[in-house]
Amino acid sequence: MQSVLCIGIATLDYVYKLDALPTRAEKYRARDVAVTTGGCAGNAAVAIARLGGRARLVARLGDDRVGDDIVGSLTDEGVDCSGVVRIGGQRSPVSAILVDAAGERTVISYSDPRYPAAVESLPAALPPGTGAVLGDTRWQEGAARIFTLARAAGVPAVFDVDRAPDHPGVLEAASHIAFSAQALRERTGLDDPREGLGRLAVGLRDSWLAVTTGEGGVFFIEDGKVAHEPAFTVDVVDTLGAGDVWHGALALALAEGMAPRPAVRFANATAAIKCTRFGGGRGAPSRAEVERLLQS
Repeated sequence: MQSVLCIGIATLDYVYKLDALPTRAEKYRARDVAVTTGGCAGNAAVAIARLGGRARLVARLGDDRVGDDIVGSLTDEGVDCSGVVRIGGQRSPVSAILVDAAGERTVISYSDPRYPAAVESLPAALPPGTGAVLGDTRWQEGAARIFTLARAAGVPAVFDVDRAPDHPGVLEAASHIAFSAQALRERTGLDDPREGLGRLAVGLRDSWLAVTTGEGGVFFIEDGKVAHEPAFTVDVVDTLGAGDVWHGALALALAEGMAPRPAVRFANATAAIKCTRFGGGRGAPSRAEVERLLQS
């Protein structure tokens, strides 16, 4: 069982299923609701645990009841939350998400802006047995510190870039960088994912680069060129958390020694199954389900 350390944000999500996203200021009735943990690192950690890996979460939470619920729920999923930092007098992240009949979502999130960088709470070395690390853009100071430790230890340092980072050096510290299409546009000003990756590759020669484009699949650098791995075709119910689950699956696959292309395909299958289920990251599949889709 490979161990992956996830550093970043964990939230409590209230997910509402609607026929259509609201367009007017009036009352709407949801068809379904899920109260679940979320956040980039939180969802990734759950995915890793369900896929048979050992997930350790390092995150900042308040000392409130919401934080208790987040830790309790993640612990029930098998995630090691001993690295979670509880900050006195501050509130834990919470989100309200609306999902329409096509599976598209609108996210309204809150994270306490007074959170300190808290890098002094991070370990001076990776926990023994860590096979990979995964960081997101919500705690960039912490991610940069953990990526540096991972590089020194010779293990993959995966950066989930769902929005353009602004912390100096965090991109260069990661060994594997996967952008969302939006973040790649923000970083390069280019709409075409192939052109965007090509431009980034000039300045990030020491890192493996990719961009996820939803149903358009994943573009990534392979042998100095832009390669493509298509998405699996599924009936989409809910896309919330699909990117987080994808990154968790990728990090676990790399920790297990998979080469980048099969790791991307493994991650694509994991995210595809998640999209067939309502409830955000709680729709992450088991390893057996992913293997069945890959074999089909």
